[in-house]
Amino acid sequence: MSDPGTPGARDTVIGRYSGLARTALAGGAITDCDPGAFADGRFGAAAYPGAEGVPEAALRASLGCGNPLAVADLHPGETVLDLGSGGGLDVLLSARRVAPGGIAYGLDASPDMLTLARANAAQAGVTNARFLRGHIEDIPLPDARVDVVISNCVINLSADKPRVLAEAFRVLRPGGRLRISDVTADDGTDPGQLADAEQQAGCGATITQARYRDLLRAAGFTGIAITTTHEAGSGLHSATIQAARPDPRHT
Repeated sequence: MSDPGTPGARDTVIGRYSGLARTALAGGAITDCDPGAFADGRFGAAAYPGAEGVPEAALRASLGCGNPLAVADLHPGETVLDLGSGGGLDVLLSARRVAPGGIAYGLDASPDMLTLARANAAQAGVTNARFLRGHIEDIPLPDARVDVVISNCVINLSADKPRVLAEAFRVLRPGGRLRISDVTADDGTDPGQLADAEQQAGCGATITQARYRDLLRAAGFTGIAITTTHEAGSGLHSATIQAARPDPRHT
């Protein structure tokens, strides 16, 4: 995870995750919320059973709230983009699935996370991964460049979610897929209770699943499906969010 919306908020979060990346590079274990969420298998690398051959540092730096690759349905030759790629776990696993002929991009705002991810890719011998520095609200790729956009518990951190989703739509090819894991807020949760839960979970400004659907539709996505996976705190739940950019040729 790494990347919110406004410059001040961005700097805070980038600094936070850069520090975590430096800890991981030094061989330390990291968490960005209640350590119990990682210990009991709700967050982090526990969501990736069978991730053999991945560098230990990539597993240590996995700070997600689910596993978007479980629903990404990646194929050889495809191009995939991970928004907020952190230590690179999802990028490395994606790169293997889209080989031969495919490319996996990772986008992150933290230079330290990018250093960690590139080191992990080199250690794993993955040659079709590309790591980019930038913000998820301004993706440094041209229009219609990728087949699949993934993300793991990062969009919740952004203060401008409509812009993030519009950018994801822009870089997807017609017929492309959005497959993300994120933390959502329950309808009717007391605002004070929700703020406490967000602070504990490190989840920024979460939105409800209903609001997520509205934002996805506004961005142009169709085929929207949101599936709750597990509790992420009082009034919060992790969810798998799937959508697609329509292909005019198939309408």
